[in-house]
Amino acid sequence: MKKKKVIVGLSGGVDSSVAAYLLIKQGYEVEGLFMRNWDSAANNDILGNPDLNNSVCPQEEDFIDAQKVADHLDIKLHRHDFVNEYWDNVFTYFIDEYKKGRTPNPDILCNKYIKFAAFRDVAIELGADYFAYGHYARTRINGSEVELLRGVDSNKDQTYFLSQLNQEQLTNTLFPVGEIKKPEVRRIAVEMNIPTATKKDSTGVCFIGERNFKQFLMNYIYTKQGDIVADDGKVIGKHDGLMYYTIGQRRGLSLGGHKDYENLPWFVIGKDLDNNILKVGQGINHPDLFADEALIEDINWIPKNKFVGEFKCSAKFRYRQKDTEVIINWTEDGTIICHMLEPVRAVTPGQAAVFYKDEVCLGGGVINSAYFKGEKRKY
Repeated sequence: MKKKKVIVGLSGGVDSSVAAYLLIKQGYEVEGLFMRNWDSAANNDILGNPDLNNSVCPQEEDFIDAQKVADHLDIKLHRHDFVNEYWDNVFTYFIDEYKKGRTPNPDILCNKYIKFAAFRDVAIELGADYFAYGHYARTRINGSEVELLRGVDSNKDQTYFLSQLNQEQLTNTLFPVGEIKKPEVRRIAVEMNIPTATKKDSTGVCFIGERNFKQFLMNYIYTKQGDIVADDGKVIGKHDGLMYYTIGQRRGLSLGGHKDYENLPWFVIGKDLDNNILKVGQGINHPDLFADEALIEDINWIPKNKFVGEFKCSAKFRYRQKDTEVIINWTEDGTIICHMLEPVRAVTPGQAAVFYKDEVCLGGGVINSAYFKGEKRKY
């Protein structure tokens, strides 16, 4: 019988490398597909970015690593440019959100529009029966629908970033490393002499890589300095542009000691876009940082049937944030009102709110606004 063909998103990292190995071991015919989502040379040239001084950009290094893995596993590696799709569907939204003073999550959109959409189209052209990725997540068939489950490794679970996927995108999708924990992934890679076995995990925004984020944004968005104002109304410093700061942020405020205040760390507690003011307060648990209700827009509900009336579940408002018990309701315009059963810190407009029922990821949306005791937070 002919083997089923799987096209794996081979990124040059250890997770996708081990995913490819596990699929081969399971008896599939495996080929890799490397996604090029950002034209580093063209954009850096336009921006005069000093990264051009490097002989090989990080994206090309990843492709070289992916090719080494493919050669080691004796599989074919395809390479495809998704630069235009990425610019149109991810990057322009990313910039527009920052211009509004919000904090977007481009990784979620990259999954929705590139890895699980444009990628699938190319994979189908290559004859794929299944699509596979190195995400820490799982799927399960429940009757006529596919459920998205948290990865076995709760510390690495990536369902938060997959919350905008739909039933079609999850169909025939495999997450081999979602069934195991990260240390086991490393152990397998070392044991099988996979070239990426000891490669450091990537960090930062998916297309930017590990470069100065503030300098990167300066190339695309005009900013204006303004006042940093303490919660008592006093001006205590200057900010470089509201887009560079997010709710709950501590680092990068450049606020030294002030004789009028205690020697405690400062945190961003709000933004006044109309007056170009950054609001700050002292203490990680400053009361203005907490919300007990949020309006969530651009909802993607993964199950085929939407809930009716009040629905109790849990939610994450940031990737590393612990689950919070919530009660959610649909509004007439298709948004969700989310009531937290206990106040949540730094519920930030532009970020994702993702809903769960035990281990099942139900989907999510974008945080429009946050409230505390009925009063809208000035985030």
